[in-house]
Amino acid sequence: SATYSHNEDWLLSACNDGVIKYWQPNFNNVKAIQAHTDPIRGISFSPNDAKFVTASDDATLKIFDFSGGVEESTLTGHQWDAKTVDWHPTKGLLVSGSKDHQVKLWDPRTGRCLTTLHGHKNTLTKTLFEPSRGQLLATCGRDQVARVFDLRMMRDICLLRGHEKEVSTLTWHPFHTCLLSTGGNDGSIFHYLLNEPNSPANTATSIPPYDSADPKNAPAQTIYPAHRVQHAHDMPVWSLDWHPLGHILASGSNDRVTRFWTRARPGETDCFNDRWHIGGEAAEMLGTWDKRNGKRSMREEEEMEIEDEADGLVDQTMPSRNQTTLPGLPGLTLPSSNAGNDSSSPQIRTGLPAPNNLPPPPIIPPPGGIPGMDPAKFAELLASGKLPPPPPP
Repeated sequence: SATYSHNEDWLLSACNDGVIKYWQPNFNNVKAIQAHTDPIRGISFSPNDAKFVTASDDATLKIFDFSGGVEESTLTGHQWDAKTVDWHPTKGLLVSGSKDHQVKLWDPRTGRCLTTLHGHKNTLTKTLFEPSRGQLLATCGRDQVARVFDLRMMRDICLLRGHEKEVSTLTWHPFHTCLLSTGGNDGSIFHYLLNEPNSPANTATSIPPYDSADPKNAPAQTIYPAHRVQHAHDMPVWSLDWHPLGHILASGSNDRVTRFWTRARPGETDCFNDRWHIGGEAAEMLGTWDKRNGKRSMREEEEMEIEDEADGLVDQTMPSRNQTTLPGLPGLTLPSSNAGNDSSSPQIRTGLPAPNNLPPPPIIPPPGGIPGMDPAKFAELLASGKLPPPPPP
């Protein structure tokens, strides 16, 4: 797990060894602390970046002081592995999800569990507050559904269906509070609009609890995807995140590929018949994807990446201490440290004679000699190599 601070000055990463590392934007590792003994599954900054919280397989949450890297408190209450955690964008409120099928809200000041939300029937994989207003909470799990809770009502208001396998991750759009994107264990990415049910044919459309006569006890509204990218990845999607401006979605998968998604251009419809939407075989039948050329281009890109990595390693190697030539200037030796030696100046090693051994350039006399000078005197000056300055014009 990894997360950037809100001021984008720091990156925190956590690993299976329970170690948290501090990184600068140039990926300079400046600090490492042993936070847990078991793998860390989630990490999140406080609104002012002064603290951060972690979730671990040891069923605990821990709050740390960022500047000192010191543990301040341990939150216990989950009965099984804590798989995800998030800090509210503006309030002192934490949410965590666990393998015990429970979603818990915490007070970070006292470490007390405020309430437990029930609804999922399997392990929680992601819990995330809505970033702009902070009134909604989205959760997803291995029960193939995602839920949206209203913190003002402390109940679920939307049930997001459509995934055929477990929902592995989700993310909110940074501006549009009704847009929620999810990633599945089958490599699919779905986009949901919370104000549009998008119910399939022959399926009754449910109403939101707000519009019912009894909002407290009304069932949650069922929402279906507004857009599906069924074949976004070949393996489970582990992470999703929007660009801060909200125009690009990045997805990371277990297939070791990161892809970037954006809206189609106005009037563009062929993109919905590509291999990402309908699969490779169907796209090849429609002529929107060439399987043979696609594999070849993929192989060429991988080979190019390997070459670029090798070139990068060569560029990062330190020059030899015994280097005798000027860097970047083949054939020229470095100046000697002996100031009294004539060899202190760079020498040419290309097989050409040294500058001191070159003959003087030939002097071409002007035609007819110099006006007003005795030809014999001119011949004598020419032989000695000393010529007077030319006369004024």
